[in-house]
Amino acid sequence: MEEEARKLLEEGISKKLSHPGRGELPAFSNGTKVVFHYRTSLCDGTVLDDSRMMGGRSKPMELILGKKFKLAVWERVIISMRPGEISEFTCEPKHTGLYPLVSQSLRNISAGKDPLEGQRHCCGIAQIHSHHSLGHTDLDDLQAHPQPLVFTIELMEVLSPGSFQLDVWAMTDEEKLEFVPQIHEEGNKLFKQGKIQEATEKYYNGVACLKNLQMKEHPADEAWVKLDHMITPLLLNYCQCQLLQGQYYEVIEHCSSLLFKYEDNVKAYYKRAKAHAAVWNEKEARADFAKVLELDPSLEPSVAKELRVLEERLRTKDKEDKNRYKGLFNTPPPATATTG
Repeated sequence: MEEEARKLLEEGISKKLSHPGRGELPAFSNGTKVVFHYRTSLCDGTVLDDSRMMGGRSKPMELILGKKFKLAVWERVIISMRPGEISEFTCEPKHTGLYPLVSQSLRNISAGKDPLEGQRHCCGIAQIHSHHSLGHTDLDDLQAHPQPLVFTIELMEVLSPGSFQLDVWAMTDEEKLEFVPQIHEEGNKLFKQGKIQEATEKYYNGVACLKNLQMKEHPADEAWVKLDHMITPLLLNYCQCQLLQGQYYEVIEHCSSLLFKYEDNVKAYYKRAKAHAAVWNEKEARADFAKVLELDPSLEPSVAKELRVLEERLRTKDKEDKNRYKGLFNTPPPATATTG
């Protein structure tokens, strides 16, 4: 253990053991899956990220060793640990330069966003040296002023290659392309079973997977367009789930982005119309429903039903508003003075 700590120190990594692990040091061969919680802090104690707090849920980080994870230092320190161990690693800036980008992706994931949202079509080093904001003040400061970071890591589980199913993010490009139809079908089955939240996650993972592949292609190239056509139905299914969960503004945003590229997508107009109606955007809802009928007149019964629901909601709301404000602006007559 002392020899390993000495090697780490020579590499610019200081290790402080907080809680010993159990058993022997695992082999950590390529393809091993490690599951761990992490807390990232500045040297003054300021916490940047904590996997136990991100997104309001205590979800551990998972890595497949040998997959060239962007923050290589995490792999380096983890292979010095035993299962159950908790250690603190202070790492020199040469190891932490890409942390702002990694943190941005992890924060996006915890918030249910595209992990690549806000990242340019260029390599990580180019992003670090650009003046592009990551959308978080603390990460922008860290990107502008690289400094040592402290990673407190609890190694929870070590799984040998072949003992688990690969997560989407750990797959090769070819494996991802083969897996997307499967995850799409799994989402459809969950949706039919009424498991909307689980289906949402499947569709989201499928979209994120394809967008990751799309980032490697030039926009409008044949490969990029093919991937975009695969993304569209997944994104529409995701929007349907979000409609049922009341995430109307997100539906409007995604459908609008689809319609910017595909002006005749009836499903996108229909879902956006329902979302507009739900948030009282009557004019926009009627315009989208009219476009639906223009593109597919056979949907007239469905559109008519949605419009009746919208009109009934508007009448109810108008009545409630009138009752709420009734008499609010009526000034009572002044009191009449009397003399005895």
